[in-house]
Amino acid sequence: MRNLLTALVLFVTSLGFSQVQDPVKWKTSIEKISDTEYQLKFDATIEGEWHMYSQFTPEGGPLPLEFLYNNAQGNYEPQGKAKESEYTKKFNDIFGVDEYYFAKEAHFTHNIKITNPDVKNIQIELSYQACIEMCIQQNKFFVFDLATVSSKEVQNFEDLAATTASNDTAKAKPAAENPSTDKSEKKGLWSIFIIAFFSGFAALLTPCVFPMIPMTVSFFTKQSKSRAKGIKNAIIYGLSIIIIYVLLGLIVTKIFGADALNALSTNVWFNVIFFTLLVVFASSFLGAFEIMLPNSWANKVDRQADRGGMIGIFFMALALAIVSFSCTGPIVGTLLVEAASKGGTAPLIGMFGFSLALALPFMLFAMFPGWLNSMPRSGGWMNTVKVSLGFLELALALKFLSNADLVLQKHWIEREVFLAIWIAIFAAWAIYLFGKIQLPHDSKLDKISVGRLFMALLVSTFTIYLVPGLWGAPLKLISGFPPPMTYSESPYGVGNSKGGTSSLSEIPDGAKEGPQGIITFTDYDKGMAYAKEVNKPVLLDFTGHACVNCRKMEENVWSETNVLNILNNDVVLISLYVDEKKELPEAEQYVSKTTGKKIKTVGNKWSDFQIEKYQANAQPYYIVLDNEGNSLNTPVGYTPEVSEYENWLKEGVTNYSK
Repeated sequence: MRNLLTALVLFVTSLGFSQVQDPVKWKTSIEKISDTEYQLKFDATIEGEWHMYSQFTPEGGPLPLEFLYNNAQGNYEPQGKAKESEYTKKFNDIFGVDEYYFAKEAHFTHNIKITNPDVKNIQIELSYQACIEMCIQQNKFFVFDLATVSSKEVQNFEDLAATTASNDTAKAKPAAENPSTDKSEKKGLWSIFIIAFFSGFAALLTPCVFPMIPMTVSFFTKQSKSRAKGIKNAIIYGLSIIIIYVLLGLIVTKIFGADALNALSTNVWFNVIFFTLLVVFASSFLGAFEIMLPNSWANKVDRQADRGGMIGIFFMALALAIVSFSCTGPIVGTLLVEAASKGGTAPLIGMFGFSLALALPFMLFAMFPGWLNSMPRSGGWMNTVKVSLGFLELALALKFLSNADLVLQKHWIEREVFLAIWIAIFAAWAIYLFGKIQLPHDSKLDKISVGRLFMALLVSTFTIYLVPGLWGAPLKLISGFPPPMTYSESPYGVGNSKGGTSSLSEIPDGAKEGPQGIITFTDYDKGMAYAKEVNKPVLLDFTGHACVNCRKMEENVWSETNVLNILNNDVVLISLYVDEKKELPEAEQYVSKTTGKKIKTVGNKWSDFQIEKYQANAQPYYIVLDNEGNSLNTPVGYTPEVSEYENWLKEGVTNYSK
């Protein structure tokens, strides 16, 4: 009875999770151009935060949209590739190439020339991938009736599948992909804000800004008729600083456009320009030269500051921004470049965070002038801060050059080269902090402070942490900065041609060495037979060759020691690739009972199996099974929290042992 109740609970909860997704809706039309030529139109509406990939997506990345002409032979000829509406371009760190994708909507027009005057219709199938925190391989079939010069979508198979799933899961909870994406976006903006805030704090400690704090606060406290008036003026001064920098972020966003910034950040030439710009900024911080705005600007603004009142205070803040540009300019420029990769409101958020950190001390010290006595004195330590920022700028600059190389696939800056350069930069920074290197604006150093020693030890530790990366260590702490593991001279680590640490000495029939060296079956029946033979549960993995979050799970979650140990020793892994294009033998092709679609490829077969058996069509999708194919716990999708995924695996394995 207890087992029956457990099975019932698992069944009900799995229904809540399982759902056949169909995030792209299509409308079609046909226009007769001449007696032998027609124009087909496809208009897609894409739900929420889902996106669909362009047919021009570079090789090696997510699967591009593909037009399949089912009855073309002897009947008609496509006139080149279909024309499509504007797409977004964004670099993908997982695949190491640009993604070309559509969000919200997409439009395609395709000209077809008729070669057989007796042909009655044009049958076109669209094969494409839609992604959010999971990916779905979709196929939609359209028939355009030439006799009436009209078009219709055949009772589309995905709609039928969705209806079936809906009937089976009438009480299922609504899918939660959109809230997850919103959280990711908010997290990205929070990251920009936090980085910008600490960057503003770093700028505050530079020689151009730090000495201005006591001078400015003293001005407000002495020139104001009362303490309350002085505090009010200091607050206006701080708010003016924030307004000036936020306006700068707004101007940058307006000039280029929020989406254009994102597109520019993934362009090869702009990445090279960003790299050059950051090297110039770094050289300035290291003492090669100073970047300054024209003195005439500062003089004109200074004269306006003498007017007094709120306008005068605003111009005082503007004067600070101009005079301190040699220190703040490179930081502001770097922040805007980095925020550009996020697009949207990121430049505004970045400038707000930076200016808030810059303005707060002026306001707080005006409110509590006694705190000025506890401020450290100006000195050579400020130049140390400036030089340290130069080393950081130099390290960040390499990321943009690496992006350009990844897009071009030239393999000039592979993972090992990138890490070697970073090791050299951070090692030089550590040696500088230990006082063994002196740069142009440094004071003579007889001894180093305790704070500088701790900073030197921290940088040295990070440098040593990078070294094993040359031999294949994943370096998760800096994930996303260096090129991916696959973009290297030794993808599995120096001296390791196979990679992984599989516990099996021989690979069973129907299996191969998969991610992290795990023995992986790609055929369901062979995998299940082997699991029964060795008396282990099965981890059924619905995945895709071009599934971004599948790769993230394999690289960031499966690689963790505890998870990898379970996958190697406690379960049999069966990975079914729903986007596998290999055609099934003609005798094995069939029409799906669930969707009515012709199953022609291996990927079609596994996708149909997922929909029919589990009422789901998204990847990644994981299920722990017993040897009879029964679920042992609730299936899960993309689960980036390692502990959560580990506990889920342990639950399935434990249920198998009962």
